[in-house]
Amino acid sequence: MKHEGNCSTAEDSNGILLQPRKNSAVRLQIMQPKTITHLPKRPPVDLAFTDLTYKVREGRKNNSKTILKSVSGRLRSSELTAIMGPSGAGKSTLLNILTGYKMSSAEGSITINGQERNLSAFRKLSCYIMQDNQLHMNLTVAEAMKVAANLKLSSHVNQAEKEEVIQEILETLGLSEHRRTMTSNLSGGQKKRLSIALELVNNPPIMFFDEPTSGLDSSSCFQCISLLKTLARGGRTIICTIHQPSARLFEMFDALYTLAEGQCVYQGSTSQLVPFLRTIGLNCPSYHNPASFIIEVSCGEYGDNIKNLINAINNGKYDIREGHPFPETKEGMNNYTAATGILKNSDNLDKTKIKDKNDISNLQEKFSEEKNEINNGKLIHGYATNDIAKQALDVAIPMDSDKKDNANIALLDESIVVTSERYPTSEFKQFYIILKRALLFSRRDWTLMYLRLFAHILVAGLISALYYDIGNDGAKVLSNLGFLFFNMLFLMYTSMTITILSFPLELPVLLKENFNRWYSLKSYYLAITISDLPFQTIFCILYVTVVYFLTSQPADLTRFSMFLGTCLLISFVAQSVGLVVGAAMNVQNGVFLAPVMSVPFLLFSGFFVSFDAIPVYLRWITYLSYIRYGFEGTALTIYGFGREKLKCFQVYCHFKDPETTLEELDMLDADFTLDILALLLIFVVLRIAAYLFLRWKIKTAR
Repeated sequence: MKHEGNCSTAEDSNGILLQPRKNSAVRLQIMQPKTITHLPKRPPVDLAFTDLTYKVREGRKNNSKTILKSVSGRLRSSELTAIMGPSGAGKSTLLNILTGYKMSSAEGSITINGQERNLSAFRKLSCYIMQDNQLHMNLTVAEAMKVAANLKLSSHVNQAEKEEVIQEILETLGLSEHRRTMTSNLSGGQKKRLSIALELVNNPPIMFFDEPTSGLDSSSCFQCISLLKTLARGGRTIICTIHQPSARLFEMFDALYTLAEGQCVYQGSTSQLVPFLRTIGLNCPSYHNPASFIIEVSCGEYGDNIKNLINAINNGKYDIREGHPFPETKEGMNNYTAATGILKNSDNLDKTKIKDKNDISNLQEKFSEEKNEINNGKLIHGYATNDIAKQALDVAIPMDSDKKDNANIALLDESIVVTSERYPTSEFKQFYIILKRALLFSRRDWTLMYLRLFAHILVAGLISALYYDIGNDGAKVLSNLGFLFFNMLFLMYTSMTITILSFPLELPVLLKENFNRWYSLKSYYLAITISDLPFQTIFCILYVTVVYFLTSQPADLTRFSMFLGTCLLISFVAQSVGLVVGAAMNVQNGVFLAPVMSVPFLLFSGFFVSFDAIPVYLRWITYLSYIRYGFEGTALTIYGFGREKLKCFQVYCHFKDPETTLEELDMLDADFTLDILALLLIFVVLRIAAYLFLRWKIKTAR
């Protein structure tokens, strides 16, 4: 059923429908889109799944709940397919399984062009655009596109070609006027289009969208679906979940896959939904939105028809299309001839036909043999894989071996270069690109950069005023030890807290980009690990230089270098603790647990209780306390290595001799080199632990 009204639509220069015109009775249509000539050519890819089952555990017991119940289906190239259903029907679960985002606890068969899916090869040629626009807000549109192009396009593509690709995609998606706009300043619809543009750089033949119209107004929804329709017409397989589209949006979809209670109740063209429902006694009123009607039927508002629908469509194994007869079932569609007549008389016939109409099993075993047209034009090297290219030829050109050899030659002549690399670029190049991006983030981030700089300068001034000129006074040694300990605390908390606050915010974008094969986790983590070290080093040097000399610590370059090195290591180790906590938990839990977890390290640092006074069964904790090594290292720097006696402005100064201070702290036998090595070891262990936690976090998120 096509929705008609007294409005038509205006088309922009990109072939995307925009503002409706009043007082017209022209049917809404998608005009011929502007071709994207610089994208690489892709083979058509049809995705099918059979008897797909997915179960999840409930509670602590081993009880399980079945989300998907042996559903089957076929998603075709050059079509915009909507996955619909009531809340809890399993739409997002099905999409996550089809994308490969979630594969544990899933059973069944998923095929690409009739061949069993190789998940690694499939992920190279597909992308998953999630409901929330996971974008870096500190980049402009042009910068975000440049990063995507550098990561997703092969090194064989020169910079001029990349710029052509970026410019053409931005023009086609209506973002060329916003090249210099920060992502944070884009509207919801523009962010959605930018998310699509980023993934369109390498022209994936299969694109998945989770609720692409969520949070958009009606005009933005229409533009978004028009864009997806345009992409589908370019030869791609576009699949998206959608909750309950308007009649205007519904008629723009080519195919519909509807779920109810974890089972398929309809699969086929949207134009055949109403005739199909009519054959089992469900008449959609002429004024009613077919999308709303099928949802209401799936919710049981018109009686218990779900079982009849499942049987009629054989839980997704039948595909209702123009020119294909409806299958007969025991509980519905008894009038086969009448059903066929409805199809023949439909006003919007699909030209696809099956060779043998009398053989219903062809619907389950063969793909449609329609020719998928892909935009011609300038081709870019390096985007196909052996598996996908071969499967495309097997399905799109079912021929004898001689003809297939000629087709293979033709395919290579069209510059589709086969590659087996996991990522388009090397890990070193990924690291370099991500590092540049991370440095740009830090420079533009107020909290990471300017607020932290202000905090270091402010505290340095406060500490210098409070502990001014006490470093060489034998009567104020205890106060100076307090300065050394507070110095460790400040460097620890500033480094740790800022990482706990910022790192978890990167995880959603990391999940999307890593899953869509932008880069490896190792490259990302190494770049993130290194990117903040220069800024933390500069801030620490600035702070330490001010407080060291204003508090009158020994004016010796060697001692100053040792003191600064220890402070730098403390800040780096604390930053590593922040990475571990940030990778293992969310911001709310991390901000609370990190300071609590630091309490034992503070207690056993050697400042509050000397080593000899600690019970034997608790002394092992001191060896794990990086605060202890930092405090011990700075104390040895200030009072060790044969320092001369301090000045005494009173009758008696007990700590005039620096060795007395070290003896009181139980540090006479301490080794500065051992403290530095211990800090380095803890730093390395924590960085490795943070990487392992990050891998675990990504795995559990899927």
